[in-house]
Amino acid sequence: MSEEKVMETLVSAGKPMKAGEIATASGLDKKEVDKAMKVLKTEGKIVSPKHCFWEPANCF
Repeated sequence: MSEEKVMETLVSAGKPMKAGEIATASGLDKKEVDKAMKVLKTEGKIVSPKHCFWEPANCF
């Protein structure tokens, strides 16, 4: 699933990333990344430490 790939990409990066960076690093289409991030945000699995950047919620 796209959500798993987005999470894997964020965890392996070890730093907050923009949606476009996640798309490039994961090889997914940006639209897929946006959809996956919407699900992950709703589930509380990713958080935004600063505007437009995202990281896994368990990084704290």
